[in-house]
Amino acid sequence: MDKRLERILPRVQKPARYTGGEYNQIIKDKRSVELRLAFCFPDTYEIGMSNLGLKILYKTMNSLPFVWCERCFAPWGDMYEEMKKAGMPLYALESGDSLDQFDALAFSIGYEMAYTTVLDMLDMAGLPLRSADRPELLPIVFAGGSACVNAEPMAPFMDLFVIGEGEEMNNELLTLLRTAKAEGWSKKEFLRRAARIGGVYVPDLYEIAWNDDGTIRSITAKDGAPEKVQKRIVEDLDAAPYPTDPIVPSTEVVQDKVDIELFRGCVRGCRFCQAGHIYRPIRAKKPETLIRQGIETLRNTGYEDVTLLSLSTSDYRCLNELCDGLLEYCEPRSIGLALPSLRADNFSMELMQRLQRVRKTGLTFAVEGGSQRLRDAINKNVTEEELLHTCAIAFAGGWNSVKLYYMLGLPTETDEDIRGIADMADEVLHCWRENAKNKNRGVRITISTSCFIPKPHSPFQWEAQISKEEYLRRVNLLRSAITARNVTYNWHDAETSVIESALSRGDRRLGDVLEEVWRRGGRLDAWSDYFVFERWVKAFESCGLDLDFYASRERGTDEVLPWDMIDVGVRRQHLLRERERCYRSELSPDCRKSCSACGAARLLHGRGCDE
Repeated sequence: MDKRLERILPRVQKPARYTGGEYNQIIKDKRSVELRLAFCFPDTYEIGMSNLGLKILYKTMNSLPFVWCERCFAPWGDMYEEMKKAGMPLYALESGDSLDQFDALAFSIGYEMAYTTVLDMLDMAGLPLRSADRPELLPIVFAGGSACVNAEPMAPFMDLFVIGEGEEMNNELLTLLRTAKAEGWSKKEFLRRAARIGGVYVPDLYEIAWNDDGTIRSITAKDGAPEKVQKRIVEDLDAAPYPTDPIVPSTEVVQDKVDIELFRGCVRGCRFCQAGHIYRPIRAKKPETLIRQGIETLRNTGYEDVTLLSLSTSDYRCLNELCDGLLEYCEPRSIGLALPSLRADNFSMELMQRLQRVRKTGLTFAVEGGSQRLRDAINKNVTEEELLHTCAIAFAGGWNSVKLYYMLGLPTETDEDIRGIADMADEVLHCWRENAKNKNRGVRITISTSCFIPKPHSPFQWEAQISKEEYLRRVNLLRSAITARNVTYNWHDAETSVIESALSRGDRRLGDVLEEVWRRGGRLDAWSDYFVFERWVKAFESCGLDLDFYASRERGTDEVLPWDMIDVGVRRQHLLRERERCYRSELSPDCRKSCSACGAARLLHGRGCDE
């Protein structure tokens, strides 16, 4: 261990974040590998080590015998200050080596508010922020993750982006980099050849032209790059690598349990939901695969809880069979089983009884809209009757805690819709009074709202976001409408939502804003402890860019969008059709009942979507 680190650790919170040495970490002889890769997560250890994608890709990239993939996380403020004072660069946990000794840095970016932390980690590694200022082949700096479906705000800083699922694509890219390093290619030559790998987007190979009004006139591919970069998917999840021996953190993390991914994609098609569109088509694992992976992971880690993960877990067709198979192992060992993503329209007493055989967990339902008209407009196919029926089942079964999530600012929302949220809370409270077995324990009903943020590659990508002031007006309207003492109301802050909206649909010019925010001290902006709205406002002003132009403006349907060179599989015509249905409050069926012809099935090479 670095002597400087030995002196620092006693002075910081949770020093185990920074030491490595965890059970199941992968150690290789650095003299015997040809490429060293730092897998960088632009958030704290607790967040990064809870990320299932990180666990999967850490294992798959280390499966290459010529690669040693190590982990790196952003330090919390106390550690950051100590490292700065000691002149200590950012380092990888496995070896303790500084990141400037690595051949590649790979960033996992799932949230736009992590952008400034990426810049900060590059600086702490001793590397120039911008790709143009790193002319040599090594180190190659690239990024992947859901935020990269609009890569443009980060385009000036990354050499390339991997779009879609990385289990196969990352290893193809690293194999190419191995050849480039051995044969002495230039960086330009490597990037030109990397662009031929499916799913790889190289920003430098795309020329952006602008109109006088600040919108994009054209996007032109050059040097043989594809006009559109089609995302990569893993077609057969049963055969895909899955880490049943993941690293066991040395300190408590946010998701301190075994995560089992049931399927990718979503059958529902909620119109506000980016994830439900960019992760299409639907691909499910067989229950026997999941049971085997779950039991093996429990044996290899010693965890006492299992979470079944997917965008809509209760839509998994074989859920009861899966729960029974896992509980046969879990119940005698007092291992809990949780389903965090449930729908009010398919929750059953049978499922509830399975869940409570070891221990009860809270119930959370994403209702999203306060009226049936609004829920139909956003294609959230859940009725008030279904929600109340579900709550009645839960209360009769002994539950006394329900969390309900909503969005404010959705397209077509009215004040009547907002008051409907309070009315529904009253109905849930009445439902508890009528159905609860034990009223002495009381009931906890939590209403949470966030501000709607239009996201790329969703039917609402053209919509305007309501202003910060209007969001707060709607929050106060709902606060005044909630009168029951048993109902708690929490809301997400408006200022972060404004910046997230601007970054979500931003173009390449926002790179200047990101760098300016970072130079003014911005880092860890995903945390309220560090986010400063005024810093962002001043950065936009100093760069001559209009925050409202990016955050609050409705886009024209004929406008060239910054992410138009990225093809996630869902056709633009489908998104436009779904948007039109919103304004008619018209539902679309889920994928199991009728194919919407969204286009994502073409990624499966004729196999068809698997539910």
